[in-house]
Amino acid sequence: MKLSESHTSENQQAYFVQSSRIILGKWNFYFLVKFLLLWKGVIGFHILENLVFALFLLFPLDSSLLRKLRLVTAIFIATALLYYDSWLPPINRVLSQASLVSNFDLTYLLELSERFVNVPLLLMLFIAWLVFRLVMLRVRLGAIVVATMIVMIAQQQFGKYSVAQASHRLNKTATESQENGKPYLDKILSDFYAKEATRLVYFPIPSAEALPFDVIFIHVCSLSWDDVKAMGLDQHPLWKRFDFLFTRFNSAASYSGPAAIRILRANCGQSSNDGLYRPASAQCYLMSSLQRSGFEPSLVMNHDGHFDDFLSSVQAQQLNIPPMSLNGLPVAQHAFDQAPIYDDLSVLTHWLRLRQENDKARVALYYNTISLHDGNRLEGSASKLDSLATYKIRLEKLLDELSAFMQELEQSGRRAVLVMVPEHGAAVRGDKMQIPGLREIPSPRITLVPVGIKVLGEGGSRQGETLMIDAETSYLAISQIVARMLETSPFSGGAYNPANYVNDLPTTALVSQNESTAILRHNGQYFWHQNNEDWGEYK
Repeated sequence: MKLSESHTSENQQAYFVQSSRIILGKWNFYFLVKFLLLWKGVIGFHILENLVFALFLLFPLDSSLLRKLRLVTAIFIATALLYYDSWLPPINRVLSQASLVSNFDLTYLLELSERFVNVPLLLMLFIAWLVFRLVMLRVRLGAIVVATMIVMIAQQQFGKYSVAQASHRLNKTATESQENGKPYLDKILSDFYAKEATRLVYFPIPSAEALPFDVIFIHVCSLSWDDVKAMGLDQHPLWKRFDFLFTRFNSAASYSGPAAIRILRANCGQSSNDGLYRPASAQCYLMSSLQRSGFEPSLVMNHDGHFDDFLSSVQAQQLNIPPMSLNGLPVAQHAFDQAPIYDDLSVLTHWLRLRQENDKARVALYYNTISLHDGNRLEGSASKLDSLATYKIRLEKLLDELSAFMQELEQSGRRAVLVMVPEHGAAVRGDKMQIPGLREIPSPRITLVPVGIKVLGEGGSRQGETLMIDAETSYLAISQIVARMLETSPFSGGAYNPANYVNDLPTTALVSQNESTAILRHNGQYFWHQNNEDWGEYK
């Protein structure tokens, strides 16, 4: 054998030995960072996809050009895979909302970008990098990374087996409904919507002898119990002023458009998100049902409703009337697209003044306010503060003004039943899975909202303290109370007892949904899934 041939053979053998080792090099840090983020609950982890990516990096390539091409390809894959593992909205959802995001002004975009900066997390990653640099030459990290993912796959498969076994013990029919390995929660969700489709509340026509009263719905954007508690305003006097206060009311939505459709179809059971955009039974529509019961509908907003075509969404729910003009009313804020937002108390008192000139016996008002929306800027000295910094100021002002409006209603001599229903929360403090202000996952922190009902006017004072309703409820419960008040007026004389209106009040299991994500509560735990992925526990 020639010397050159021997040398070539030795090189090939050395390359074979080296390529057979599990060497990921600096890519080890990429996977170790993911393990750290997963441990902190900041991201999820698609095990099989990450393992395939690791094998792609490990595949031996003799050509220098091919290795360079793989590096460029790997950078794109790694970026996409990290996004896929994150809790951020699916990329198709982001692209579908791009036209709306383009309306955000630069100030709000900068505010949002700052929320993604997590200093403690960055410090943790920097320390991890230092540790990685110290151990990478002494420890075969590639083998540890790959072995960890293989163990995770084994645990995942065992976990699915355990869930299926538990499902079989708890509910045999649920187990039989499994498809493609999905947990039995799919059937729970479909059964929920099937049951909700059969539920309906009818509004009666008040008797000729009944004292007429108005019904006023105050639909508040960006207010949840979690927001209230985060701002330290859970003891605000307004809460005790309500006759009924719901502590576990589920708005079922995390965005304004779907939330508006849900309340304006409050007479029927809860629909899936897709069902909101299909025609519903005539009996489902709140305002037209009240119109058939003798109420003249009225539409008022403290904004122009142009963003995301909100006004058209409202008018499509059989409330096809023009909103009250806001000309001449004071502007209190500007939205993230610089659109004016008018002072709530000024708008409501203006409506009340027009109402006093209206000779109709009964009026039903739908009022929508976006004074608490993320990205709003206050007028005056506070205009330079970001929207999270001013949220408490805006919330306290809104609660004060709603209380003041109730007082004006009482002094006006009119009788009214006022219902305050938030659309969804503001997510002012976020959680591990979503930064503050992000509402793609309709978590209970966002959808459990403070709902209050107040009877105002002569003969409508309540007996006792505020009635706290702690059961899991949703819009059907509001419709039921209003329907019972149409049938048996709370103004019939003397003080009325709120407890008389909540017997067998409809309860609704906690299920929330938007275009790509669903969340439900089962056996005391919250579970969620996105698109067609498996269910996971939401913590």
